[in-house]
Amino acid sequence: MKKQLYQPFELHVSDLAYWKQHALVYHFFEIMRIDQGEGSREVNENIYDYSEGDIFLFTPLDCRGFRSDKETRVCSIRFSQVFLTQYKTAGERERVTRWLKQLEQIFYHHNRFQPLIIKGVADRTAITSLIDNLTGEYNRKEAYYEDNLRHLITLILNILMRSVVHERRGEGCDFKEEPLINKVLLHIRQNIHDKKKIKTAYLAERFNLSKTYVGEYFKKITGESLQSYITLYKMKLVEQRLASSTLSISEIAHELDFSDGSHLSSQFKKYIGVSPTVYRSKHVKAGQE
Repeated sequence: MKKQLYQPFELHVSDLAYWKQHALVYHFFEIMRIDQGEGSREVNENIYDYSEGDIFLFTPLDCRGFRSDKETRVCSIRFSQVFLTQYKTAGERERVTRWLKQLEQIFYHHNRFQPLIIKGVADRTAITSLIDNLTGEYNRKEAYYEDNLRHLITLILNILMRSVVHERRGEGCDFKEEPLINKVLLHIRQNIHDKKKIKTAYLAERFNLSKTYVGEYFKKITGESLQSYITLYKMKLVEQRLASSTLSISEIAHELDFSDGSHLSSQFKKYIGVSPTVYRSKHVKAGQE
């Protein structure tokens, strides 16, 4: 099941005596801070504990859910790509879109294998202060508040990304070699728009595997075939684009390296069960109800 964001930006502070939310895929970015409480959260089939002060970032592709053990209060900041690219020039929109794609790939990969831990005291303090300022701007809604919200969100995302990149490099922590499958999965996600770079021959050369072993290795570790993984990941991206952007089917097909819009439509209907047009229409109607 998937949940949609029907406004480009939403902010909620919620008090929840008992919180039991099944894992869902949400088609938007979400920054979440635990202001009070303890419990566990499920992210892409991994279970992590949470406590007061924890900060998370979820991408439009993450499947997440929560279960509280103690009364929980959360600050949830939800936004779409559209929100961060509003009122900008074509060049700025393109730059922000590329940046968000990079961020989405880095954090989806990170959330798949480990929790987000912001170890730097200065970074944690800065993010907490930025979230407080963002909440104030949103509640007051004074002149230029939307521009300020975009600026504050960008600052938060940059600090979060820096924290993850530092962790991946092993700065200030006991770093172990990242499993090969992690590198393969990240490479596929970063190059999903370029089918030449996700072919078996390219992956074999890139990761020093034999061409005949690539598929066997991938299925052995992940439980699904390489082609199935690539196809289903593309379908997730198409769903996300249809639900949260105004891109045409042809534009989505071009972005994700389908032959054309007809090829995308046939593949989408085969795997999702409805055409892209029907899928988008249903989500638009649901948002209007």
